[in-house]
Amino acid sequence: MFKNLLKHSLRALNRQKGYVLINIVGLSIGIACSLIILLFILHQLSYDQFYENKDRIYRVILSGKIGGQELDVSSTASPIGPTMYNEFPEVEDYTRFNVWSETIIKYNDKHFIEKAFLEVDSSFFNIFSIKLLEGNKKEVLNAPHKLVLSESAKKKMFGREDAINKLLYVGTDTIPYTVTGIMEDIPETSHFNANVLGSFMTNHRANDDHWTSNSFDTYLLLNKGSDPDQVNERIPDLIYKYVGPEIEQYLGISLDEFFSQGNRYTYYLQSLTDIHLDNSIQHDLKPTSDPKYLLIFGSIALLIIVIAAINFMNLSTAQASTRAKEVGIKKVSGSPRSTLISQFLTESILLSFFSLLIAIFIIELSLPYFNSLLETKLHIDYLNNWYTIPSLLILSIFVGLLAGSYPSFYLSSFKPIGVLKGKIGSSMKNGKLRSVLVVLQFAISIILIVGTMIMFRQIKFMLNKELGFNKEQLMVISQAETVGNRVNAFKNAVLNIPGVENITASTAAPGHNNNNNAYMMEGRAEETFLLNTNWVDYDFFDTYDIKLSSGRFFNETYSTDSSACIVNKSAVKGFNLDDPLTTRFISPSDDGEIIYLPVIGVAEDFHHESLHSKITPYMFKFKDETNNWGYISIRLANSASKNTIKEIEKVWKEFTSNVPLQYFFMDQDFDRMYKEEKQNARLSVIFAIIAILIATLGLFGLTSFTVQQRTKEIGIRRALGASVSNIFYLITKETLILVTISTLIAWPLIYLVAKNWLQNYHYRINLSAFDFAFGFAIAIVIAITTISYRTLKAAGVNPSDSLRYE
Repeated sequence: MFKNLLKHSLRALNRQKGYVLINIVGLSIGIACSLIILLFILHQLSYDQFYENKDRIYRVILSGKIGGQELDVSSTASPIGPTMYNEFPEVEDYTRFNVWSETIIKYNDKHFIEKAFLEVDSSFFNIFSIKLLEGNKKEVLNAPHKLVLSESAKKKMFGREDAINKLLYVGTDTIPYTVTGIMEDIPETSHFNANVLGSFMTNHRANDDHWTSNSFDTYLLLNKGSDPDQVNERIPDLIYKYVGPEIEQYLGISLDEFFSQGNRYTYYLQSLTDIHLDNSIQHDLKPTSDPKYLLIFGSIALLIIVIAAINFMNLSTAQASTRAKEVGIKKVSGSPRSTLISQFLTESILLSFFSLLIAIFIIELSLPYFNSLLETKLHIDYLNNWYTIPSLLILSIFVGLLAGSYPSFYLSSFKPIGVLKGKIGSSMKNGKLRSVLVVLQFAISIILIVGTMIMFRQIKFMLNKELGFNKEQLMVISQAETVGNRVNAFKNAVLNIPGVENITASTAAPGHNNNNNAYMMEGRAEETFLLNTNWVDYDFFDTYDIKLSSGRFFNETYSTDSSACIVNKSAVKGFNLDDPLTTRFISPSDDGEIIYLPVIGVAEDFHHESLHSKITPYMFKFKDETNNWGYISIRLANSASKNTIKEIEKVWKEFTSNVPLQYFFMDQDFDRMYKEEKQNARLSVIFAIIAILIATLGLFGLTSFTVQQRTKEIGIRRALGASVSNIFYLITKETLILVTISTLIAWPLIYLVAKNWLQNYHYRINLSAFDFAFGFAIAIVIAITTISYRTLKAAGVNPSDSLRYE
């Protein structure tokens, strides 16, 4: 029976080549796009899933509110891991991460720039199931100045040479590190990356017992069966026991008094598998993904499949009259309705299967482009994963059933007598469901068009917004500590290079904050104030072109400036400073000494983080040569050339004994902050175009069948004097009405979605009527363009030819 069903279905498809071609093109493109989106979503969901202990690994998160500022960061105090290990029976082990920025590793006379260097405790390999290829996991990181290299790092530094027991110099450390192990490359789907692991015991703060200095990521491995909620319940007692005394020492108030002021300070556990899709936590590891985008793209995948299925339904029902006689004859011959339904469903599943084969071909061709765009490694493993081919077949059957269900029941419902007498309506006017489906198609298309426009406008706004400093022509050198105490000499040498306008040294740079410190204030001893802190020299404000609101900048003629500070307007407003220039902040010290920081100036607000975040209180403190870590920023003239960079590099190597120069340009660095948005906007454009293409394919096919069925009507109207424009208006009028209805449905939906999405940005565009009107205009143009060719061709046919048409 199945063999006969298949045979009849293939014959039926062969008789409808035009209809089959349009459907296969639409379905194959739709399936290909949906599968690519599904691959991307599954890739994001797969992060950290490969770790053997993934259900027992937790990251400790600091959650606080200090001076009115909310704080959720992965940075924790050095002693929290060891203390929880010793005092909490649920904790089996712990490891700490110290994330380095780019660093230089030296082997003999070779220098290597390493972007993924982590200091970790020796228990790292006990917690994270990264295979150690050489070395003993209990010993490779159990003492200071030991290193474990990844396979790729080993190959880069040593080639085929044996690396074990070789000596390497890291950063500015004068004591060599010993290579004690080689590990496999950490998979791409890990939330952290590391090509080189250094022993945490090397860090001078490894045994630090300060609980209010939070600089390291801490991971816990819980015992099997342990409940993380029980650990969270124990944490408040830990805070009172260890953090409380330090609060009292530094602030002069008890922890209860600190909390009574509206402050909050606690830790909680975050599951390893939740890390990658939680963008609410500040951290220094790989960028996280916003789960909202997964929801958006998942919806787009579904909508594209729906559009392709709607095409199938529309075209199937539109050509009902061409198959009505077949249905009538089969019913008269005794075929039950169930047999007809089975045949029509088999046809749709066959079409879906053929479309799947073409979709796979499209995917293999386009995946390199998407991998390049997303900077990832999406692929379909057809043979090594047993579930891949069955899943694709199930998808094919699902799409076939989705697309073919209504047409199957619709076509099989025809009454034999009515069909054989030719009483089947086939014009577009009689197809109410087809009209509804066209409305749905264009509503989806308009949502994608308007949504993509809004996304691009927001990105353009972020890239072009005035930042409060001049990011253009600003070259920033990282690893300033490499110059040591000769920063001023280096600055003077660089200033002599043609094309260099100014130069400054600082511990932080916009987009690269590294100190968020708590201060007190004279006269308001019971309050705590949290400010991002940057130590800068005299030239910082001129180099960055940051404007002054009141007071003055640091000046060499004032010796007291070394203990003064400058704050931004957000600090003045946020802390309600009526007369900021008479304000003195108080900086806590380990020995209990009170350090006063008088405010000598107020700087205009500038964006020291991305536009996702509100500008927060910021403090500038004076930086002398002994405080030599951080960044060196160089203001280049517009006339600067590549030769200027080469001269700067030459001077750098003279001061650093040929250490490679690591630098970035501030404008490009700020653009990098919106990389995810730009990637997603490009994806949205691609998928919006594809959705519109599929919709127009269906509309073209539907118009073709409509024109075909109304050929005699068009001939009569032309014979009675109707012009080509009259005929064109007659046929396009209904489409224009449907697109207008689609627009009225799409507008409120996209308004709600866009408004919700824009809430992710503190600084954002306002939705404008132009966005919505433009989406409507694009849809109208696409619809008219799509149907014009077939409509004008039909209207231009000689009436006598049309009247002879059967």
